Amino acid sequence: MILYGRNAVREALRARRRTVHEVWATKRVAEEAWLRDAKVKVHLADGAQIEQRCGAPDHQGVAAKAAPYPYADPRLLLEGPEPFLVALDELQDPQNLGAICRTAETAGCGGVIITERRAAEVTPAVCKASAGAVEHIPIARVTNLADFLIRAKERNIWCYGAAGEARTSYLDVDWRGPVCIVLGAEGKGLRRRVAETCDDLVALPMRGQIESLNVSATGAILLYAALQARLRP
Repeated sequence: MILYGRNAVREALRARRRTVHEVWATKRVAEEAWLRDAKVKVHLADGAQIEQRCGAPDHQGVAAKAAPYPYADPRLLLEGPEPFLVALDELQDPQNLGAICRTAETAGCGGVIITERRAAEVTPAVCKASAGAVEHIPIARVTNLADFLIRAKERNIWCYGAAGEARTSYLDVDWRGPVCIVLGAEGKGLRRRVAETCDDLVALPMRGQIESLNVSATGAILLYAALQARLRP
C-alpha cells in the first residue's frame, strides 16, 4: 500500500503496527524531525515524482510504501470489561470512513467494525482522511453485520443504531458500560435486519430544513455524547 500525506505516513511510522519499507519525500519534509529520526529509508523526490508514486496530488510532500493494512479479529473487539465500539453498515465513502475512524480513535473507542461487501475498506485515501488514526484504532471486517451485533448482544453489549425516524433521543440513552454505536450507509441508512437487531434506535434533533446530517457528523455527536457520559463518575 502506498500511503501519502504527512499524518498518514507519520502515524504509520509511530504506531509500528505494519512495516513501512521506504519513504519518498521532498527535501523540506525529509528534514522534519519526525521523518529525519525515523528508522526508514528516505528517498528525496519532488512533488511531481511523489504524485506519480502515490497517484494523488494532495500528498503534502511525502509518500511511503507500507505493508497491507492489518485488520483486527472482530471477536477480540468484543472482549474486555466495557467494550466501546462503532459498527458501520455498508458505509461506502472513504472520506466518511476516515473521518469516523479519526473521531472514534480520539474518543477512546476500542474498535471500528466494517462490512466486507459493498463498503469502503482501508485504502490510502482513508488513511489520509483519518489523519493516521487507522494506524492506532483496531478495524475489523465482518461478512454479516447483523450476526456480529447478535454476538455483541450475547456478551451484554448494548447496540444503538442511528436512525432519523427513531423515537428515542440520543440524550435519553445511558451510554455507560459496554456499547456499540451502529451507523448506516450514506443515503440508505441502516438496513432492515441490522436496525431490527439493535437494542434501540436513536435520533438527533433536527431543527432546520435539512432532514439529516452527514454520517460522519452523526457519528461524531454520538461518540462524544457517549464519551461524556462515560467520563462522569
